[in-house]
Amino acid sequence: MLLARHAEAAFWMARYVERAENLARLLDVQQVFASDSRDPGSWRSMLLLNSDETRFLETHDTVGRTTVTQFYVLDQENPTSIISAIHMARENARALRPLISTEMWTQLNVFHRKLYALTTADLGEARLPKTYAMVKEGCQTHTGITDGTYFRDESWYFYWLGRWLERADQTTRLLDIKYHQLLPRGADVGSAFDIGQWNSVLRSAAGYYAYRRVHSRAMSPGTIAGFLLQNRAFPRSVALCVNDMDRGLNELRSRYGLRGGTAALERIDELQAELNGRSVESILIAGLHEFLDMFQTTLGLLGGDIAREFFHHEEVETQTATQNQ
Repeated sequence: MLLARHAEAAFWMARYVERAENLARLLDVQQVFASDSRDPGSWRSMLLLNSDETRFLETHDTVGRTTVTQFYVLDQENPTSIISAIHMARENARALRPLISTEMWTQLNVFHRKLYALTTADLGEARLPKTYAMVKEGCQTHTGITDGTYFRDESWYFYWLGRWLERADQTTRLLDIKYHQLLPRGADVGSAFDIGQWNSVLRSAAGYYAYRRVHSRAMSPGTIAGFLLQNRAFPRSVALCVNDMDRGLNELRSRYGLRGGTAALERIDELQAELNGRSVESILIAGLHEFLDMFQTTLGLLGGDIAREFFHHEEVETQTATQNQ
């Protein structure tokens, strides 16, 4: 029988690694986007994306490339930073030491040490792309080693539940902030500047080449929103993540006889109905922000359902309450 604390540790280890990779992707693209953006306050979007503006302004007077990058990469006091996320992933891996492979534990330890060895010099414009590449590679290596060595029992399914939930949440946050930030002025529609910025959204989600396979010519806010929300072949789409959570929970119930999950499955049914029952055009007309806000709220409630039914917690956010406030 899998202990509830081990199931929770697997769930959160996956969430923290996924969170770190997504943040590195966003910062990497934001660096390029801000360099030729017409909006001098574009770095504020990173704070809005993670609901961090209030926390940031408590310790910083200005919002800019240097301060925001430091805040999200090396600030150990910031619970949403990359270094904090990997620290928490490692702590959860420590709790799972009897269940995970030596390769998993070793790689996460080496990755953790690399992050703690970074200095402010590594955040300079010349070194920053290499720093982000190291973070993304570390997270992807963790995922590959996990896929190749993690025993396929209940804890495996809780690990992937955490990854799918975090990935769906991060995709909705990216789309919510960037969609409205990048809506072009009339004269910009279809221009090289307009297309370049929408490319940045797709690259933030590692979806540029996948999108081009589906839409070889057209690139518009509507087609990009539809791709990130509803394309079931793209690994980071919201629809694929929600479907995989549904499959994972049903596997836990049917294969391992776990009795929990009823409330979580009902919550997933709500999300699937919203995604399957509406076209992207109708979502945009009714209001994309309202749709995404509803989705993020429901994903938060879903995390709470999983915590209550499987980890025996009453609180929605069980490990780091400030992470998604």
